[in-house]
This record gives sequence, structure tokens and C-alpha cells, in this order.
Amino acid sequence: MNIIDKNFYALVNMLKQMNSEEIFENIKSNYMKVHPDTRASIEKFVNSFNYWNTLDSNNNDYNLIYEKAISLHDHLEDYIWLYQNLNDYRSKKLLYGILNNWYNYDFTTLKECYDNTFKHYFDLNLIPTCNNLNFVDLGAFTGDTISDYINIYGEKAYNKIYAYDITKKSIAKMKNNLSQYNNIIYKNMAISDKDEILYMKESNVDPSANIIDSNGNIEIKATTLDNDIKEKIDIIKMDIEGYEEKAINGCINHIKNDNPILLISVYHNNEDLWKLPKMIYNINTNYNFYLNSHGSNVFPTEIVLVCIPKK
Repeated sequence: MNIIDKNFYALVNMLKQMNSEEIFENIKSNYMKVHPDTRASIEKFVNSFNYWNTLDSNNNDYNLIYEKAISLHDHLEDYIWLYQNLNDYRSKKLLYGILNNWYNYDFTTLKECYDNTFKHYFDLNLIPTCNNLNFVDLGAFTGDTISDYINIYGEKAYNKIYAYDITKKSIAKMKNNLSQYNNIIYKNMAISDKDEILYMKESNVDPSANIIDSNGNIEIKATTLDNDIKEKIDIIKMDIEGYEEKAINGCINHIKNDNPILLISVYHNNEDLWKLPKMIYNINTNYNFYLNSHGSNVFPTEIVLVCIPKK
């Protein structure tokens, strides 16, 4: 047992001794020890999005902390399962760092886990080469991930690229940014668990944070990857603002039959971190799981679940 194992199991064993209200009160107490300027920055950030619930210490609003306490209490065994199924030391340290940030507002461990060696989704230790693959980008935005993919692995890395985004302006910018490349199929639609009409709510922060919401006013066609793409898929990247669970349910056949590399954002709510890897495991046990971080060390964001097919 190494130091991260010891730290992780010490944390979870402590949490096992408490009920959800005790966990909530302890997190709240730890949060109030954080410097006021840092608290103000955290609250401004989290309240700008509709992901993690609200947090406003000046008005005694600790809904975000309460939800994290519930998650730590009710799903502790799920976090233990994930820890035991992560395939390397870095991933386990990152999971410990996230949970320790939630409970203790520890900023140090997350900072140590930040990946400044590789681009956001493409760890060359995990994905060393790509050749003639069919790559699906869900939440392609203006083409930044696709550009990284081609720059890292070369133009021969892909056969076709399917680029999905729900925002028309982002699709237009992406087409312009990637105009020098062939065989990119642009799709202004959502990927869900069924064919349906959904509605988009525009973000006040950035178009990359536009979300599917019943209160939205922009109509969006949705389908499933299983329905929309019939050929083999080799890589699927998902960063779709909390809609990842539905997208996974809509590509069960591809995950089961194609064994694609999966690159999935797992930070848009308080459940995806444990729920999405368990979903994938239940669909196809032929994966090794990893986590990496390209986000803040103060509040865990840009956490990616990397699923690599076993050889």
C-alpha cells in the first residue's frame, strides 16, 4: 500500500463513520476556513453555471456543499469501486484529490495532479498513435479538440471525423477553423438516448457552456450515435455539459461492439465521476480506466475519464 492508498482509505474510512448531516457540517466548516477572496472566486464561478447547485455563504446558501455531502455519503462504495478500478497511480491520486477537495478544500493535491505534459484529451502514454480512425467529437465547439488530434497524430490519424455541436455559431467557426482538412462531417444536433426534439439554453458565460434545458428557447434536433453512425467508431470524445449519461445510453451498441477509446468529461455534476465509469463497465468490461485533469486546483473541473480497450 502506497501513500495515496493510505490517504484515500483514511478519508473514506473517516467518511464511513459519519452520517450525511455530519459530513455536510464538516465540509461547511472546512469551506469557511478558506480565505474570503478565494471563497468569493469559487462562488462567482459555480453560480455562473447550472451544474453543481448554488453556493453563497453571505446568504447562508450551501446547496452545493449539501449535494456533495450526500454524494460522499450515499455513493462512498461507488467511489471505492472506481478507485480500485483505476489503472494507474496518477488516476488514483487525482480521484483522492477530488474527494479531498470536496471534503477538506485541499487545493494542493489537485495542483499536483494537473496534467501540463499533454493536450487535454490526448495523453500519449495512453494513446501513443492513431491511424485511419473514425473519430467522433461530441461537443466539438469551434474545433479545438479536433485540431489538437490532427496536430498530435497527423492527418493520416483519421479516416472520418464527425463533429457534433448544438450551437450554430460554433459550427460555423469550426468549419472556418478546420477548412484545410477533408472528411470532417459537421452536425448541428444533440446526441441523446433517443430521437427527439430538445431545447438549448444559451450560457451567459461562454457558448461552450450552452446546455440542453427544458427552459431553453432554441429548438435542437437530437438523435443517438447508434442511429446516426452505422460504421465502426474508433474514438468518442464527450464534453456536452452534463448530457454525457444520455449520450452513453445512445451509443451502447458502438461501445459494446466497436470497443472505441472513450474520452468523457465527468465533472458537470456530482454524480458523473462514479456513475459514468460504472455505466461503461456494465456495457463492456473490456476497458482500463484512467482519470486526468486540465482544470482548476481550487474547484475540480475539466476532469476526463479515459477508457482504453484492453488488448
